[in-house]
Amino acid sequence: MGGLSIWHWLIVLVIVVLIFGTKKLSNVGKDLGDAVHQFKKGLSGDDDKPQDKLADSSHDGAQASKPNDNSNPPQ
Repeated sequence: MGGLSIWHWLIVLVIVVLIFGTKKLSNVGKDLGDAVHQFKKGLSGDDDKPQDKLADSSHDGAQASKPNDNSNPPQ
């Protein structure tokens, strides 16, 4: 009496498939797999390289957008 047998789980699975449909369940599985993959990728530190590129490009942009000092025009 306490545990659920394989037959109970099969009945639950059939009911879930009937309610949601196989296409919806496959989309949920794919989304969950993509989320786990992105989470693992974030933990591994692979995203350090794009941050370095972003820092370099913002540094170059700050120099390029520096206004010229025209307070003393040539006479």
